[in-house]
Amino acid sequence: MTAYAFLTVPMHGRVNPTLPVVAELVRRGHTVSYHTSPAFSAGIAAAGATVCRYPGGDQPLPDPPTPATLLAGLASTTVRVLPAVLADLRAIRPDVVVHDAACPWGAIAARELGVPAAASYTTFAFNREVRSPTRAGWAQRDVLRSRWELRRRFGTRGLPLFDLGNIPEPLNLVYTSRMFQPGVEDCDASYRFVGPSIGARPSDPFPVGALADPVLYASLGTVFDAAPHLLRAFATALAPLGGSVVVATGQTDPAALGPLPANVVARRFVPQPEVLDRAALFVTHGGMNSVNEALQAGVPMLVVPQGADQPLVAARVATLGAGLTMRSADVTAESVRALARRLLDEPRFRGAAATLRAAQIEAGGYRRAADELERYARG
Repeated sequence: MTAYAFLTVPMHGRVNPTLPVVAELVRRGHTVSYHTSPAFSAGIAAAGATVCRYPGGDQPLPDPPTPATLLAGLASTTVRVLPAVLADLRAIRPDVVVHDAACPWGAIAARELGVPAAASYTTFAFNREVRSPTRAGWAQRDVLRSRWELRRRFGTRGLPLFDLGNIPEPLNLVYTSRMFQPGVEDCDASYRFVGPSIGARPSDPFPVGALADPVLYASLGTVFDAAPHLLRAFATALAPLGGSVVVATGQTDPAALGPLPANVVARRFVPQPEVLDRAALFVTHGGMNSVNEALQAGVPMLVVPQGADQPLVAARVATLGAGLTMRSADVTAESVRALARRLLDEPRFRGAAATLRAAQIEAGGYRRAADELERYARG
């Protein structure tokens, strides 16, 4: 039996792919501890891990979430939480630390404890074609101050000098397929493309079985505030094309969309994998998890990126022929409807999505990730 300690950045896109891996490791008889914030405690406990909370409770995202503010946040968070994290881990005595690639406190903790570490990439793996978004934000006084404080107090050997948002390890789990990864030839054998990590989720009373075909689905994720006018444009654009249209509004109140066509269902959150299994089309912000789940279901996409790595993900979807992309500024009911009709009517989009679906499934998912971690623990 191996003791694994997971440490991630407490964001849905960073935490969710790890939960099926945690559940699989627990099912195989291993023990797992997981450092998180209160917002994610229940889901992590349901996966079977022992929950350890970061000090300070839930923390807001940097506003705006630019490379400079993200890097500053990572550096200052590491200085703040690392003493408590180390105290927890010294009591737990893990055999392997699994940390998000943008989680410096996890990487430093592993070095302090002298235990092997694996990195979790819930975005693309970074290389010459996919540049780390925090690589250019280091030249700030507060980042340099935090980086010096970390070097003075802790073992930071082997960490990137400045880019704390990209910390590879001897084992790097990447939650997509080799086919979807840009510049995959630049990734060495330490990068294991395990495919989407999609497992069972808490039951949801959403009536997936009552939806009428074709099901068209739109969501702009949970990180960026979804402007009501964008969501309303998606709903009104798709309504004439679909039997049922599902709009996940996230942090936006569905009432803010105003009256909608009768075949539109608008809710803050829906069971996305189950809806995608029924969907003929997905209008998405291009978050990596959402796109991976759509590719796993073989669903063509209209990608409307909102920020972060989403333009890169959108470009990859379009390059591989599994969808189209447009800017938020160009969204109208008419423009969305025209592109959606192409995605529904032209077989090449569904064919490309089906090819990517096969590659995603073949990669292995959470069971492959657990296999890799077990082999790594055995040395």
